[in-house]
Amino acid sequence: MNFMLKDENAIYYECGYSCDNALYLRLGKEAWLLTDSRYTLDAQSNVRGAKVVIVRNLYEKAAHILSSSRVKKVLFDPKEWSVYGFETIKSKCKVKFVAEPDFSHKKRIIKTEEELVLLAKAAKLGAKAFKTFAKAVQKEGFGKDEYALTYMAKGALSGYGKYDLSFNPIVAINANAAKPHATPTKKKLKKGDLLLVDAGLKYKRYCSDRTRTVFADEKFAFKTKQHFSKKKIQKAYDTVLKAHDNAIVKARSGMKAKEVDALTRSIIDKAGFGEYFVHSTGHGVGLDIHEMPYIASKSETVIEDGMVFTIEPGIYIPGEFGIRIEDMVAIVNGKAKVL
Repeated sequence: MNFMLKDENAIYYECGYSCDNALYLRLGKEAWLLTDSRYTLDAQSNVRGAKVVIVRNLYEKAAHILSSSRVKKVLFDPKEWSVYGFETIKSKCKVKFVAEPDFSHKKRIIKTEEELVLLAKAAKLGAKAFKTFAKAVQKEGFGKDEYALTYMAKGALSGYGKYDLSFNPIVAINANAAKPHATPTKKKLKKGDLLLVDAGLKYKRYCSDRTRTVFADEKFAFKTKQHFSKKKIQKAYDTVLKAHDNAIVKARSGMKAKEVDALTRSIIDKAGFGEYFVHSTGHGVGLDIHEMPYIASKSETVIEDGMVFTIEPGIYIPGEFGIRIEDMVAIVNGKAKVL
């Protein structure tokens, strides 16, 4: 197979190394990792299965390699290329380029045993970090706004510098939690507030992703069993938890992704909150925080052993509150296993 890559994680998957200025080219059994002199030592020490080539212009060198070869067709993912980069290569060689959207994600949809171990480790470290964050909030978080709480969450999730984050944590209080991808505000945390936290860390580049919604009192914990003072919030929370648990218990290999989505959506619909479940049930997780498969109402993807994805139903009532409960699962021996 002949293909070229520009995305960092796609490149890493192929040769065990990537950086912010690299290009990977594979033509049959030969492969090249093109980068610049800032990364010479790291590339030469870490790249496997490819020749490291240090150049000033990645695109011109790639075009030269292609022109010197007898290759007639090369695959590329248009989602990961700039117009400038792609057109520079295309204009300097006569190869036929075939667009293959999500090329690398499709290759990575089934995780290897090694990847499953790394993702499980990331998930466990993430869960441990949630406990660290809970203790920090109990000690000094009440009275602080979402900006400060988000900063605290980043410290806890990164192990205070040891790990990269999967994404910027979402820390939302009460009505701000009704925004699935809430950004911080000056809203300050008080005892008795609803607190939603969506966060994850990377372990050896593999991501974790977890969401918990809690009743924030002096002894709260990021567990799935929660008790709220308001009946409407409690009903919504119990509905989300039931949907979350139902999907994890009943998801099977051989099902279509849309059928897994229905395992959460049907319960939320039946409880009368259907219009407030505004996103899909989940998404794949790996080197990228969002990968295939997408657990969505229209997805025809067939679930298979080795796939890793989130189960994260939610209810978001504008101006009032938002609730989401999220865990990562792997399909092992035909069933969903929480990582």
